[in-house]
Amino acid sequence: MASMKIKKGDLVQVISGRTSDADRIAARNKTRADKGKSELTPGDKGKQGRVLEVFPDTQRVIVEGVNRITRHNKPGMNGQAGGIEQVEAPIHVSNVAIVDPEDNKPTRVGFREETVELENGRTKTMRVRISKRTGKDI
Repeated sequence: MASMKIKKGDLVQVISGRTSDADRIAARNKTRADKGKSELTPGDKGKQGRVLEVFPDTQRVIVEGVNRITRHNKPGMNGQAGGIEQVEAPIHVSNVAIVDPEDNKPTRVGFREETVELENGRTKTMRVRISKRTGKDI
């Protein structure tokens, strides 16, 4: 299994999925209403958020404010309250891209090897994530 380039706490943008452009959704809903169909809801494409959790085995991430679903919870036996809550569902890593800190646009991730001198005289090679757009460290 390959290591994931997206880590917890990274700022990412959704690059694939349903659009969140309000003008396009409104135009499509107008034609759908003329045909007697139900309205479409906007998606998450283009939204940005922080990665809350990473699942390397399934290659999915949970992004803050993205891919929200409604959960209907029953009341528990121990006095826990039931109700309806909105939670973030996992999204596949291929549908998100890390945001470049320089220009706030999505970028691919590359690696640069850096040699670090330790205090006992040894050297250690570390992999540093870099932006493919600007070449700066992420």
